[in-house]
Amino acid sequence: MFTSFKRILRWGVTNFWRNGWLSTATVSIMVLTLLVITLLLMLNVITNAVLDNLENKIDISVYFKLQTNEEQIMNVKSELEKLQEVESVNYISQNDALIRFKEKHKDNPVLLQSLEELDINPLEASLNIKARETNQYASITQFLESVHFKDIIDKVNYQQNKEVIEKLSKIITDVKMGGLMITTLLALIVILVTFNAIRLAIYSSREEINVMRLVGASNWFIRGPFLIEGILYGVISTIVTLLILYPTFYFLSPKISGFLPIGSIFSYFVANLLSFFLLILVIGVSLGGLSSLIAVRKYLKQP
Repeated sequence: MFTSFKRILRWGVTNFWRNGWLSTATVSIMVLTLLVITLLLMLNVITNAVLDNLENKIDISVYFKLQTNEEQIMNVKSELEKLQEVESVNYISQNDALIRFKEKHKDNPVLLQSLEELDINPLEASLNIKARETNQYASITQFLESVHFKDIIDKVNYQQNKEVIEKLSKIITDVKMGGLMITTLLALIVILVTFNAIRLAIYSSREEINVMRLVGASNWFIRGPFLIEGILYGVISTIVTLLILYPTFYFLSPKISGFLPIGSIFSYFVANLLSFFLLILVIGVSLGGLSSLIAVRKYLKQP
């Protein structure tokens, strides 16, 4: 049994090298596909981190009319804290708002001078609200805009933040969808090219196949080498893909890490190298093996 497997394996490797340029073309296209898949996986990690980072910064503020007293605002704060959707509520008084405004515009003396000339503080008190989940801001806003608070609330800045999240989510979704379409197209090309490579290998080995059938070789012994060849395409493509990705991430990481919420993409890649290897290997072997199986079933039918 072991001897038969060794012969099957040796013949599969021989077929791989015998095809030469076709094997090179097949591996090249499979490597390109695996590179795109890996980059999409990395993009998915980065975009999820960006969204999480953005969601942590997103909140809403409710501004109260100038005539609203602090007791009324504290009542609203108390009501908000009772909601399950609310994680935290921070009160910013008119004086606090004024201090922050002056600090923010300290380099604009004209604006500060105009503010000093006013008899009253024109800035409104507010409550800064943080929800447990991003999709819960809509219900919190609906609660604030109810008739119960209509007379004291001036505005809620939910809509602006909502648009930021929705636009970013749409961009990320579009990029992922485009990447998925490209990957699917490349995967189909890989299957087609590998299929033709195995078909040509079967054709060039037709005399050996006929001899083996005459001496009573098993169906597995005849088909096995071609399946091994397809799997070999996947294994070699996986190794080449990792050999390309490792230096690419190494040299690219210092240039873009400052813009990414996950820090160094090279460190992330190295930390998850085994997972990347296994995933790419499974995809590569599956593509090569499936293509070979289809070709073998079509062109090596039982006599």
